[in-house]
Amino acid sequence: MPFTQTSPAAPGTPAPQGLQGPWRRVLYVTLYELIAIAVATAGLAQLSGQGAGHSSVVAVAASAIAVLWNVVFNWAFERWESRQAVRGRSVARRVAHAIGFEGGLVFTLVPLFAWWFKVSLWEAFVMDLALIVFFLCYTFVFNWGFDRVFGLPASAQGAPDARAAGPTEVAL
Repeated sequence: MPFTQTSPAAPGTPAPQGLQGPWRRVLYVTLYELIAIAVATAGLAQLSGQGAGHSSVVAVAASAIAVLWNVVFNWAFERWESRQAVRGRSVARRVAHAIGFEGGLVFTLVPLFAWWFKVSLWEAFVMDLALIVFFLCYTFVFNWGFDRVFGLPASAQGAPDARAAGPTEVAL
């Protein structure tokens, strides 16, 4: 794998497999947000009845907010995850990750949409609801696909013996 980067491991412990560290986060955020901007622009234009040009401005702003939130949320999630006795990313853990990430965005993006599209907070929330559902699914699928292509982050990899045995799905 040409982009594989591992961090130093303790003596006698195999290094984590797959893309790790800052390059993992940069690639993750870049791919995720480029797709998100394109989809959000189309979705917001359709939902608001305004043009793609107008909607793309708020889609890019939302993306910038999401990038900052992504860095903070994933740092905190992986820090929590690294202290868990059960390793791996089960379906339940992935669902919790997606809901936590998207839930945090609602608190900033709904007021932004209300201001930009000149609608009430309730109307912005209703307008955002389709995007929320889309992004919950998208976040789940994107994370799963990203982990399949680039490997799990070190925080989700099992103990050395478990890594040698192969991937497993366990409960949250």
